[in-house]
Amino acid sequence: MKIQTLNGQWELHQTGDSQTYHATVPGCVHTDLLALEVIPDPFYRDNELQQSWIGETDWTYRRSFTVDTDLLAHSVVNLRCYGLDTIATIRLNDTEIAKAENMFRTYEFDVKPYLVVGENIIEIEFKSPMQYVRQMDATHGEMAGWVEPMRVNSGGWIRKEPCNFGWDWGPKMPTSGIWRDIELVAFDTARLSDVLILQDHADDNATLAVKLSAENVSNAKLTASVIVSFEGDIVAEAHNIPLGDDATTAELNIENPNLWWVRGLGEQPLYDVQVKLCDDTNQQLDVIDKRIGLRVLQLETPDDEWGQAMYFTCNGVKFFAKGANWIPISPYPAEPSYDDFVMFIKAAADANMNMLRVWGGGVYEEDIFYDLCDEYGIAVWQDFVFACGTYPANNDNWLANVREEARQNVQRIRHHASLALWCGNNEIEQGMMNLEWENTVGWDEYNLLFVTTLGDIVNEYDPQRSYWRASPNSPNNPRDPFDSTEGDTHLWEVWHGKQPFEWYRSRPDRFCSEFGFQSFPEPATVYEFTAPEDRNITSYVMEHHQRSEIGNGTIIHYMLDWYRLPNGFDNMVWLSQILQGMAMKYAVEHWRRNMPCTMGTLYWQLNDMWGAPSWASVDWRGRWKALHYMAKRFHSELMVSGVEDMQANTVDIHVTSDKQADIDATIVYTVTDANGREVTSGEIEATVNANTNTHIQQLDFSEQVEQFGKRNLLIWLELFIEEHLVSDNLVLLSRPKHIDFSDPQIRMQIQATHDNMYDVTLTSHAPALYTWLELPDAKFSDNFVDLQPNRGKSIRITVPEGMSEAQMRQNLIVKSLYNTYQ
Repeated sequence: MKIQTLNGQWELHQTGDSQTYHATVPGCVHTDLLALEVIPDPFYRDNELQQSWIGETDWTYRRSFTVDTDLLAHSVVNLRCYGLDTIATIRLNDTEIAKAENMFRTYEFDVKPYLVVGENIIEIEFKSPMQYVRQMDATHGEMAGWVEPMRVNSGGWIRKEPCNFGWDWGPKMPTSGIWRDIELVAFDTARLSDVLILQDHADDNATLAVKLSAENVSNAKLTASVIVSFEGDIVAEAHNIPLGDDATTAELNIENPNLWWVRGLGEQPLYDVQVKLCDDTNQQLDVIDKRIGLRVLQLETPDDEWGQAMYFTCNGVKFFAKGANWIPISPYPAEPSYDDFVMFIKAAADANMNMLRVWGGGVYEEDIFYDLCDEYGIAVWQDFVFACGTYPANNDNWLANVREEARQNVQRIRHHASLALWCGNNEIEQGMMNLEWENTVGWDEYNLLFVTTLGDIVNEYDPQRSYWRASPNSPNNPRDPFDSTEGDTHLWEVWHGKQPFEWYRSRPDRFCSEFGFQSFPEPATVYEFTAPEDRNITSYVMEHHQRSEIGNGTIIHYMLDWYRLPNGFDNMVWLSQILQGMAMKYAVEHWRRNMPCTMGTLYWQLNDMWGAPSWASVDWRGRWKALHYMAKRFHSELMVSGVEDMQANTVDIHVTSDKQADIDATIVYTVTDANGREVTSGEIEATVNANTNTHIQQLDFSEQVEQFGKRNLLIWLELFIEEHLVSDNLVLLSRPKHIDFSDPQIRMQIQATHDNMYDVTLTSHAPALYTWLELPDAKFSDNFVDLQPNRGKSIRITVPEGMSEAQMRQNLIVKSLYNTYQ
């Protein structure tokens, strides 16, 4: 087999226009025009409005390439396009050879008859996505969905990244381009066409059933070999496996396998599986390499005392899913680099997450995304790409296109150890409660696509994986997606419904796969997309970047409920992050306390694709918001928390454990006044039950409230295991805005540890809530911590390369809640 890449430099022009631009493939029109400074940065201020013409325009990519006689001597020469965005016509040497109409498919075309030895010309013309969707709407009828002001079209008729048309956290930038690799593939005799690896685990053995098939273009006798290696050593192999016209299965046994575990349950060992295809002379024709984990990772939905459970198990061990929703990390689908994926996946792991949901309004992610999730032990809930609108499943051509899309992506992703679930769509069952949606595409068409078609694809091509038809989904009652007794739910009464944070505690949901609260990115990120005169949250530019209709006003609504109004723009931005973190803390702590009834929380959302206020806990530059630091704590393996009753003046103490064995613990509580003077304290010895929540004790502080007042009390909780502090928390009996805090007079003691690393110990004279360090582009081991008076907390800082200790000391800033309004 011979592969000749066509990546690299191309020419780009508006179809029918003689003006040409240099283009890079993989890429898209936007990134090419940006590189040439033809358009200004769409992220800055409201420049986004100056690029909308790109999505209204037809574009043509063109390049020449040389073909030698060796390539054309092969029996088959195909053009393989891994990603064309989206409605494309392909011409080779002035001859139209094919059309494509799906961004998510790999297309392959026989081009040998059209190639010549020497120079060849390829052109790919992309039809304007906006013109196409309007034409399809006019011809076949509009699909229903949540559209303006969120997005410019529902995208129901085009198989293209839905959030490309905009979303309530992202820009409206419909792209065009060759967004994944493009190449010529030449081969003789045969090549492998499919490798499916199934696992069976029993009695400390893992049996792999490797199902193989080949494309044989010469009726040759074919054999295959399968070699399984671990850390370079062969642990199982099978050779001279005959391949005929039908698929062949080879079985390999691995004794005492090193099992792959979801993060927090064990290690993530990975095995290499190599499949070789040979002809009857034992000449190698093709090879496919896959990396797998030996495990059983599945969804369980048994009936129980609360209704129908929903939880995941890994190797038979039930675990609480802790994580977030994943969106594309750039509006330009070809732009994310390996380092970008590492940055965000590592951030998820560092926040003690064990699951990410790849949301159905984006894309089927790059292979590196799943590779990294395999390595970090982060289970993947994978939506098929359908979101927030109806789709024309009753159109045969459209459905056939989707069927091929689903098959290809299931085959590409299925071998990954981290893949836990295939899900049909995002929020369409919820939308079907609207008669406009149901009348556009009825339940029969809905079931044809999301039950029959996609369900059958998963059953056929990934039979050991669970399929979930929608999110949210009540399996026994699709017309009530908010049923708390079964399935998964998306809960937005906090935010969209203006319910207080305490509302979360009224919900005993089985698995909450979406809930969230917005904040602004930190000042350094905001400064990148604003001019100085824009830095007020009600300015035109700040409101332009806010894509939730109720966004900035809702942040202020909740801020007034919790905190004193901050002084200045920067403090407003920081305080919005603290507010966001508190919202998610209320939710996740509650649902973790509700184990084993509730067994999963995936907040909305992990990441961003541009600089803007949003629900992300890590902004698009990779900077952690306050929420992400808080998530690291409320996702911890052992978590102490308290539930306050402001009327009864009581606090119920809980310890939530993800450990697989009971453990003895000491809980220390200390009550201080707002100035930090100790009022009372105590210790509780308790056994914390494995893999569940343990209610430790209810404490009554009526006497202290009578003496000091509830607006003058702070309850500090600490959890010790064998004298090691493993978790702490703070409980208040009134809103922070009503507590008269003293100036905490925070002190920093800085000690150099390693190159570019420093340990900063923070101490305060008085309680200092949400204490955070600021240093441009530094990384912090923790932040937004509550300081108990005269009790030091240490944070490790990794400073940017080249920053001296003197520069670090000069620029390092420490603040707390007190500083936001004083």
